[in-house]
Amino acid sequence: MKLYSYFRSSAAYRVRIALALKGLDYEMDFVHLRRKEHRSDDYLALNPQGLVPTLVDDDGTALTQSLAIVEYLEETRPEPPLLPGDAAGRARVRALASAIACEIHPVNNLRVLLYLTREMGVDDEAKNVWYRHWVDEGLTGLESMLAGHPATGRFCHGDRPTLADAFLVPQIFNAERFGCDLDKFPTVRRINEEMLALPALAGTAPGDQPDSEA
Repeated sequence: MKLYSYFRSSAAYRVRIALALKGLDYEMDFVHLRRKEHRSDDYLALNPQGLVPTLVDDDGTALTQSLAIVEYLEETRPEPPLLPGDAAGRARVRALASAIACEIHPVNNLRVLLYLTREMGVDDEAKNVWYRHWVDEGLTGLESMLAGHPATGRFCHGDRPTLADAFLVPQIFNAERFGCDLDKFPTVRRINEEMLALPALAGTAPGDQPDSEA
């Protein structure tokens, strides 16, 4: 397998975590978003949206969108599982992951932030206010979904990492990078710390990537 990645992409980070949790080996190719390498003809032929990540399986199948990629890995490499065995549990884990991937991340990703500053003339402080507002709103909902729920355990769902946990860690990494106040989200913070303590996640963080920059 080959993963096309950018070190600061939270979507690529999700896939790196999923691959690590499943103990899968893969090669990496780096797509520098700020240098617009994702707009090259070669990359657009692979991923028409021009986004990262893209995962190319051993048979040449090219996969895009982090949620679809992780679901594909779950179906083709089911052990260890990242989804519960029961339908209600799977729905809950997918809902938690979607709360991040579909609600928080889309309004705060790099291309949105660049549009705010370059096209709309928003200064850096206003951009950061925008970012923190949507993270705060999104994590408020996520904390409510997790705190006190009988299915929440050591991780988002029970005592084994799931797809939801793989999506949680990159979002918290970015929230901390932008100086978001996370004190209101004790369950979210606890689960993030549990995840980061897992040996499997060593080397998956943005700062540990070969293409990492200051």
